[in-house]
Amino acid sequence: MKKHIVVIAGDGIGQEVTAVGKQVLEAIANKYKHEFTFDTALIGHEAIEATGNPIPDETITKSKASDAILFGAVGHPKYDNDPSAKVRPEQGLLGIRKALGLYANLRPIKLFDELLSASSIKPEILKGADILFFRELTGDVYFGERGRKDEGNTAYDTMIYSRYEVARIVTKAFDAAMTRRKKLCSVDKANVLESSRLWREVVQEMAPRYPEVEVEHQFVDAAAMLLIKDPKRFDVVVTGNLFGDILTDEASQIAGSMGMLASASVGDTTGLYEPIHGSAHDITGKGVANPLASVLSVALMLDISFGMKTEAEAVVHAVDAVLKAGFRTRDIADSTTPADKLLGTKAMGDQILYYLAA
Repeated sequence: MKKHIVVIAGDGIGQEVTAVGKQVLEAIANKYKHEFTFDTALIGHEAIEATGNPIPDETITKSKASDAILFGAVGHPKYDNDPSAKVRPEQGLLGIRKALGLYANLRPIKLFDELLSASSIKPEILKGADILFFRELTGDVYFGERGRKDEGNTAYDTMIYSRYEVARIVTKAFDAAMTRRKKLCSVDKANVLESSRLWREVVQEMAPRYPEVEVEHQFVDAAAMLLIKDPKRFDVVVTGNLFGDILTDEASQIAGSMGMLASASVGDTTGLYEPIHGSAHDITGKGVANPLASVLSVALMLDISFGMKTEAEAVVHAVDAVLKAGFRTRDIADSTTPADKLLGTKAMGDQILYYLAA
């Protein structure tokens, strides 16, 4: 099978982890006799430095012509303490999602038993947790009207949703629930927010189409508490852009580290696959970043965009084998990790490639 993949490494450790992700794709192509071709494109701070634009037209053109995108991260410290900056790296990520119509962000939260101790949550609470988040990507406060008034002393960001935006992601969440434990939790703040009332209304209207799926509604504050108290109660969770951003980062602690969590941003055409962690400039260039989230993002790409389930499972099994063998990057290591099992980015990637080839 022939597939064309654009690698958009972006900023910081995005450069390092996507290099490993690409190697995994090359290994899969070689093992299963596929033909994967690659191109690269700029985004974020890298793109601003080169072109003045966080999402150059060339990046959009290349992305639209691809079968899938392997993405790294965007961000740079120089913008973090400058709220007045008009051009920012994060605009690149929002821009590519909009240009490609990527309205659904899928974030699987699945535990590897070997990493139960890496989380700050008790192992008996975590063991068996397996959650699939659907976060809406094109609406909410990130895209609503915003500005300043009263001579700059009052700021506002508008949380806005249209019925069709809610319906299309809820449909994907219901469809996914049908392939899993047939449980769907919709998270909103309908006791306060009008946009959440519309959200809940749409979910309630759609529920009769999926009579086998058990539907529950949770306010976002209750959901945040229950994720830590009883993560195993959740199967598929669907929510808006802002709530999803916060809850999925919280849920990273279930897996022990953001360095373990993959994600897929999909719409009706090209999909984008990325680790949920940021650019992490505090460790950029040190060779210690955990590449496993990028590797697991490759597994999602193979499954969702390419329909290569066997190949996707091979990648996940390789990650599982590496962890069972005791290898760790520093973010998932503990005091019992032997020095010879504590690996950097490249060495961890080499272990993945070794088990893939086995």
